[in-house]
Amino acid sequence: MKEEPPSTEAQLETNLGLFKRTRNYFREIYRKLSFKPVNQNELASVLKEAEENNIIDKDVLEMMEETIEFASIPVRDVMVPRSQMISINEQDNIDQLIKKVVKSSHSRFPVFNEDESKIIGILLAKDLLKFAPGLIEERLDISSFDFQEIVRPVNHIPESKKINVLLDEFKSNRSHMALVVDEFGEVSGLVTIEDVLEEIVGEIEDETDIDEETRIIQKSNKEFNVQAITEIEQFNSKFNTDFSDEDFDTIGGFVTNKFGRFPKTGESIKLENLKFSILSSNKRQIKKIKVEIQD
Repeated sequence: MKEEPPSTEAQLETNLGLFKRTRNYFREIYRKLSFKPVNQNELASVLKEAEENNIIDKDVLEMMEETIEFASIPVRDVMVPRSQMISINEQDNIDQLIKKVVKSSHSRFPVFNEDESKIIGILLAKDLLKFAPGLIEERLDISSFDFQEIVRPVNHIPESKKINVLLDEFKSNRSHMALVVDEFGEVSGLVTIEDVLEEIVGEIEDETDIDEETRIIQKSNKEFNVQAITEIEQFNSKFNTDFSDEDFDTIGGFVTNKFGRFPKTGESIKLENLKFSILSSNKRQIKKIKVEIQD
């Protein structure tokens, strides 16, 4: 029996289905080529898809993701707390100033007034160079040294200020440091342009960063400040512990694993006879830990 050709109606339905599938196919291509994300989540999704399709590298993706989140980070999350600030008293003499500068290797210092109740400005280490031993010009009378003449003004910013806004201010003001104040107007910490940039590119190290020999600093008989990058082997040797370095190389990674999540600044955990308190961190890594020996 001869098969009858499909009816005109059936043929139209078949062609219509093919047309819809073709149209949807090209619509999807157009969407991918012309899609404009309307929020951070959609943009992050597009970037993730680009990485999965080998259009961008994983490292590039991570940096882009950090940049996307950059605008939502408040200064309080990246600042150096007041308790960790290395400061200078306006009553310090030239010898005391130079010793503090050399010991810390920092280039900028907040300056307190005599009773340390108020910060009056910042001191740049380079402004002390002409007073350093061996560099003092014969015509310079060191007895006339006036501390107020070399103290520079410093900006005060709220803890809630977003770091992308702060970065623009740093660039426009050509400044590298700002003091952070809480809701009551009290200084709660300081932030530098390096702290801000590290939120995008990660930890920035230079030749003045702490070396291996000074990664563990004793503050008292039973209290130590420990850099998170300290190798577990070095830590074990110092504290007579036996923490495993099979899965982690540094004490920062080891402690983070024991928390079971990424800890925030101020959080503590006890491991064996040691109490670990997070002194400073960002959302990517722990930077410094206080270790207390407990009986």
